[in-house]
Amino acid sequence: MISVHDILVSFSLGGGAEHTVLRNLTLEVKRGQTVSIIGSNGAGKSTLLNAIAGTVPLQAGKILLDGQDVTPLPEWERAIHVGRVRQDPLAGTAGDMTVLDNLALAARKGPRRFRIATPPKFAREMAERVAELGMGLENRLHENVSRLSGGQRQALTLLMAVLSRPSVLLLDEHTAALDPANAEIVGELTRRFIEEFQLTALIVTHDMKRALDQASRVVMMHEGSIIADLSGPEKDRMDVPGLVRLFKQARGAEYAEDRDLLT
Repeated sequence: MISVHDILVSFSLGGGAEHTVLRNLTLEVKRGQTVSIIGSNGAGKSTLLNAIAGTVPLQAGKILLDGQDVTPLPEWERAIHVGRVRQDPLAGTAGDMTVLDNLALAARKGPRRFRIATPPKFAREMAERVAELGMGLENRLHENVSRLSGGQRQALTLLMAVLSRPSVLLLDEHTAALDPANAEIVGELTRRFIEEFQLTALIVTHDMKRALDQASRVVMMHEGSIIADLSGPEKDRMDVPGLVRLFKQARGAEYAEDRDLLT
């Protein structure tokens, strides 16, 4: 469960000026719900995920994860609750470490804590898990991650994000940098892991069709605020042209040619 209450995030521009990225934003996400977050560039989508993960401070408001107020906690203390995958396939893994050592590091942040020496039992378990990715990594456990393709690294990052059984999964355009084939593979793995581990998930995307297909709820943001929140029959009836019309209606005619939303 994710509870974001009236949060404010601003960044200093120097000279006493500030830019407000999230404006008194409130969002409640039920346990086990998957939510797509869409909106134009600069809407605050990634900043919202950063605020939940603890990588940016709040000027006001609070954040609760599974009922626990994590607002004062630094990123590393929230990590036990949060799994995260970013857009860059290189960002979620240590390239100069082996596949197995990356998995061991990811597993250690959860309740099951393995030594970095990775005992044989753990290696067997990980071989079985990475085999499920369908990318042949079960035969490459002792290779450095830097030798993997972008799709393989992103699939591995996704597995690492869920390995410690987090309650919350944050995905920031995690298929955008992949070719269509690998994007489809990682998308299907995402659906499988969310269901298997019963995760609460926020997925930032610019692909509006994917946003509708992958989630039971779609949240639209603009300029640090939520301007639409679709679920149930309203979301089920929605299509991509409908989302475009909704955005235009919510923000006015001056945004009719907003190319970022249509990317």
